[in-house]
Amino acid sequence: MARYARLAAFMIVVLGAGFAIGTTNLPGAWYAGLHKPPFNPPDWVFAPVWSVVYGLIAIAGWRTCERAPRSAAMALWSAQMVLNFTWSPIFFTAHRTGLALAIIIAMFVAIMSFIASQWHVDRVAAWLFVPYAVWVAFATLLNASIFALN
Repeated sequence: MARYARLAAFMIVVLGAGFAIGTTNLPGAWYAGLHKPPFNPPDWVFAPVWSVVYGLIAIAGWRTCERAPRSAAMALWSAQMVLNFTWSPIFFTAHRTGLALAIIIAMFVAIMSFIASQWHVDRVAAWLFVPYAVWVAFATLLNASIFALN
C-alpha cells in the first residue's frame, strides 16, 4: 500500500507543480504578439498534452525511485524536472527566449540520458519518457523558431 501512496505523491507533485507553473506563467499578450512559425499549434493543445506528459513523467519517476532512489537515473529524472519547471518562467514571464532555448536543450539532453540510463534497467520507465522526448523535441524546434523569428 505504501508503494501506491508514493505513486500518488509523485502524481500530485509533478502534476500539481506543472499546473501551478503553467497557471502562473501564462503566454499572455507578449506571446500573442510574437512572430511564430506556421507549425505553431493552437494554445489549447498545450494543457492536455502537458497533463498526459506529466502523468508519464510521474510514473517513470516513481518506478525509478522505487528501484533505485539514489541512482544516476533518479538524478537525471530530478534534473529534467528542475529544467522543465524552470523553462516556463524564463520563456513566458522573463521573455528570455534565448535562455529558454538553452534550458530546453539541456532538458532534452537530460530526457534522452534518462531514457538511455533506464533502457536496460527498467524498459517501461524508459518508454514512458519517449512521448516526453518527442514533445520536448517539438517544443525545442518551436522555441528555436520563435527565438530566430523575433
